[in-house]
Amino acid sequence: MSEPVLDIHKILKKLPHRYPILLVDRVVELEKNVRIKALKNVTINEPFFMGHFPARPVMPGVMMLEALAQSAALLSFESMGTEPGDDTVVYFVGIDGARFKRVVEPGDQLVLEAWIDRVKGGIYKYKTRASVDGETAVEAELMCTMRKVA
Repeated sequence: MSEPVLDIHKILKKLPHRYPILLVDRVVELEKNVRIKALKNVTINEPFFMGHFPARPVMPGVMMLEALAQSAALLSFESMGTEPGDDTVVYFVGIDGARFKRVVEPGDQLVLEAWIDRVKGGIYKYKTRASVDGETAVEAELMCTMRKVA
C-alpha cells in the first residue's frame, strides 16, 4: 500500500474530533479544491454497535454522514492551506438528497469520497459518497461552513 496523503497523526492535527467521534482513519487521495478519498475502518469495538443493533450490528446512517463531513472538512482545510486552531470549527449547515443503499457492518472498510461542488459566501457544498467494496452505502450533498468561536 502506498503512503497515505494524511495519516492519523496529521488528521488529528486537522480535525478537533476525538474518540469516539473521529471517523476518518486515513486520507489516500487529495486533490486541493477538487476532491478527497479517505478511509474508515469499521470495527466491532465502535461504541454505537452496543445499541445499533446488538443482534445485528449496523453502522448508523448519521455516523456515515458524519464521516463524510469530516472528510469534506479535511479537503477544505487542505484546499485553503490553513491550519485549524482551537478557535475554528466546521459546522454542518445542510444535508440534501441523502440516500442509504447498503448496510455497513463490522469488518467493512468505508471508502469516503467528497468533491467540492461550489463555494459561495463561506459555505462549501460537496457531493459525497461512501462505499464498501465498490458498492455505494450512502450518497448525499453536504453543506458546511467554518466559523471562529470564542
